[in-house]
Amino acid sequence: MTEQKMIEAILDELETRYSASVENLRDALTDYAEKGIRPDPAKRDDGAFSYPELRIEYDPEMPPPTPDRAFARLNQPGIYTTSIARPAMFREYLREQLEHLIRDYPIKVSVGASASEIPYPYVLDGGELNLEGISTAELSRWFPSTDLVHIGDEVVDGGWDVALDPTRPLALFDALRTDFSLARLKHYTGTPAEHFQRYVLFTNYVRYVDEFVRFAIAALRDPDSRFTSLSVPGGSFEHGDLTDAEEQIAAGAWRRHQMPAYHLITPEGDGITLVNIGVGPSNAKTICDHIAVLRPEAWLMIGHCGGLRPSQTIGDYVLAHAYLRDDHILDDLLPVEIPIPAIAEVQTALYNAALTVTGEDEDSVKKRLRTGTVVTTDDRNWELRYTLSALRFNQSRAVAIDMESATVAAQGYRFRVPYGTLLCVSDKPLHGELKLPGQANAFYERAISQHLRIGIETLDILRNEGDGLHSRKLRSFDEPPLR
Repeated sequence: MTEQKMIEAILDELETRYSASVENLRDALTDYAEKGIRPDPAKRDDGAFSYPELRIEYDPEMPPPTPDRAFARLNQPGIYTTSIARPAMFREYLREQLEHLIRDYPIKVSVGASASEIPYPYVLDGGELNLEGISTAELSRWFPSTDLVHIGDEVVDGGWDVALDPTRPLALFDALRTDFSLARLKHYTGTPAEHFQRYVLFTNYVRYVDEFVRFAIAALRDPDSRFTSLSVPGGSFEHGDLTDAEEQIAAGAWRRHQMPAYHLITPEGDGITLVNIGVGPSNAKTICDHIAVLRPEAWLMIGHCGGLRPSQTIGDYVLAHAYLRDDHILDDLLPVEIPIPAIAEVQTALYNAALTVTGEDEDSVKKRLRTGTVVTTDDRNWELRYTLSALRFNQSRAVAIDMESATVAAQGYRFRVPYGTLLCVSDKPLHGELKLPGQANAFYERAISQHLRIGIETLDILRNEGDGLHSRKLRSFDEPPLR
């Protein structure tokens, strides 16, 4: 049986095998580009370009234990496997998962070559390799490519069939799916995937970014801060290198990217990432699809919404405890009749953070913070269908409407990432309080700083939850062991 002391050697073997495959693939591409030499099929059959595979064999003599956590559980005997991309990047995550499994179960852990090869685009890192004049079709003929038939979310969405595979999935995402998303993350956010932190805030307004940058720079100027750097599209800032930082970031490369990200980094990776996903459920789905492969500890939606109750005031908060999904973006993957439950630990953290940041007592906070159903729509002009919308809102008892929150929550449910939503009322369209330019500016100045700090404080509370943050309500009855 594998023992705890063997974990580092297992992780080293994953990294060694992966590095060897990357080097083999780069060397083969160089030989083809410079000399026209095609890769040797026999070497490919022996795994020269393969991702490493992590394998767990579990054949207990006794009934399985029932650990008091929602993940790193083996529900039945069998062989569990997954291919691993970028093992150095995921080392701490893999170590944690293996420590739990090896401690609690009599298992054998091994590393080998997987059946999946690394697609050649993932090893082209802007180096000296010159492929000018060689078409992608030509390269795909002789080298492994990003063939979409092998990339999907079958395990995530319950489409994996035990009858078609002799082994069981060890993780929600295999190497091909992971590498696909890591490449997309840099494209959409303008920042390296390695800079993403395990606690994520999503917002739908750029002014939250401005406030986050101010918060981050102030944190870096604090000599006792646990944060070490701020990564933004186009560059990064560290202690002692903050002159005109806000101006540089505001004038920087973020406009080139659809959903720019900002990372307040710690050495342990438990800092804060803020992503401005813009407006609409399509963006919300897209970014969650890709961040999910990083296995974040939690993500929260903090943004603006329309208030639907006459008792609400501009600047009030809405803590979502249910979602009416009119976004239509996930209906084929997660049918609307599937309930999206509130995560108790996140709900409590959001409320306690509001108490801490506002400095108000519970009675005062409750006057400004409504708990209720949030409607997420894909129709920005829903107001033009007033009769239909009013009926829908009355039936659902909704207290707010936006275009992203239910999508983010549904993706958190789908990908087993704890989620939550705290919105700020920016207008009340059903009650004649439309968001006009002058009113909007006054609202922004008054509300954004406090709202953002509630989100940051919430993540700090959740960071102290440990394994207890990951609720069993996010796990299926036949779940891959790795979180």
